[in-house]
Amino acid sequence: MTATYLGLDIGTSSIKAILVDASQALLAEASVPLDISRPHPLWSEQEPEAWWQAVLAAVHKIKTANPDAFSRLCGIGLSGQQHGAVLLDGEGRVLRPAILWNDGRSGLECEELTASVPDFLARASNLAMAGFTAPKILWVKKHEPDIFRATRKVLLPKDYIRFRLSGVYAGDMSDAGGTLWHDVARRQWDDVLLDACGLDRSVMPHLVEGSDVSAVLSDTLKRDWGLGREVVIAGGAGDNAASAIGVGAVNPGDGLLSVGTSGVLFAVTDRLIAHPERGLHAMCHALPGRWHGMAVTLSAASALSWVAGLIGASGDLGALVQQVETFAADSDLCRNAPIFLPYLTGERTPHNDPEASGLFAGLRAEHDRIALAYAAMEGVAFCFADDLAVMQEAGARMTNCVLVGGGARSAFWGQMFADVMGIALDLPAGAELGGALGAARLALLASGAGSVDEICPRPRMERRFMPDHEKAAHYAPRLARFRALYRVERALRER
Repeated sequence: MTATYLGLDIGTSSIKAILVDASQALLAEASVPLDISRPHPLWSEQEPEAWWQAVLAAVHKIKTANPDAFSRLCGIGLSGQQHGAVLLDGEGRVLRPAILWNDGRSGLECEELTASVPDFLARASNLAMAGFTAPKILWVKKHEPDIFRATRKVLLPKDYIRFRLSGVYAGDMSDAGGTLWHDVARRQWDDVLLDACGLDRSVMPHLVEGSDVSAVLSDTLKRDWGLGREVVIAGGAGDNAASAIGVGAVNPGDGLLSVGTSGVLFAVTDRLIAHPERGLHAMCHALPGRWHGMAVTLSAASALSWVAGLIGASGDLGALVQQVETFAADSDLCRNAPIFLPYLTGERTPHNDPEASGLFAGLRAEHDRIALAYAAMEGVAFCFADDLAVMQEAGARMTNCVLVGGGARSAFWGQMFADVMGIALDLPAGAELGGALGAARLALLASGAGSVDEICPRPRMERRFMPDHEKAAHYAPRLARFRALYRVERALRER
């Protein structure tokens, strides 16, 4: 009888679970929502116990939907929100709510951490940002010293779920880079970075590759879930690396452009590429001997949604995009359209500027609501051009790139991205399962079900957006104005 594999994605808004067989046919899926607590300005927290109860509920749904397939479970893979700090005492008890990736309280600690380690950028390969784990621990050390003194383990979100599944403290290489305690090139913890936070390796989980076995399901859960065989748990991956595994971005030169609330450009490399000064994230991939560079745009599809709300079009974004497409067919109209900086929540790559703000420039009386929507879509595309430029400056070269996310549903926007960035973009066919599918694929690899090439192919592509050089020539001067506009906006803030 065919073995089955469970992929668990520990997200911020929900826990997602899928069950697949050896051919990766989807047998069952489930999702359980989560809440975020914001007790103070800039704070963002969740209770790890809520993740665990949601995992149990999702697994129950999977088991109920397809009990026969679930009884043949032999591997579990984990994907998860990155950077969150889960603090445990010596008995494995949670000491405080987890501080999440989008928590902004530790800005001052970022400065202190960087100043305390003279070669910080060379060691961490990344800028110290409030979203990462290390500054959060410095904040706890300063503001909650009793909790810091009681801390015996620091885990990332998915690794806490692994602990509850198995009793084992383990983590993976792709997630570790986001702690700022990881020697990304050597794929091991960095003692100097740990010491700067008052920690040592005894507080860290054991690291494995994402495709390796990290633990096995506990006997108690095997009994509770009615399972008779050993169930291995893969190392797993941070959510972006897992999503890349899910679309077959596994070899050097493979790329992924994700257009969701925020935007991510992800490139697989065969060595560490780092450019922290320009906001590039440099981390290990979820497979041995592979790394990735990741550029982040904080407002992507959310920028279009924001403008749609302003102009009273949020009820039908599809109709708005169709009107924008008609507008763009008139070269004079789009040549003279306003320029928009979509920095509504600051910007990560290439500026690392949390104070950057959104801005329309070049507004004239003849501009209407559709001109504003066009400028918003174009501004996001310009952000991705900046992301690609930083990636190329760091030495990453993409030979192919898969386009995913809610923004990928618009063929017009997909073609605009290709024209502005000057690269071909491939749109997958069928449903997008994201990090949960990547997690399931890592479970297959850890279980020995096949090679990377066999388990992680690219999905069937629905279409390819090829860059149009004439349109690229139209966008080029507007991209130059976009880049100049940020410099003006920053100069005005600093006066």
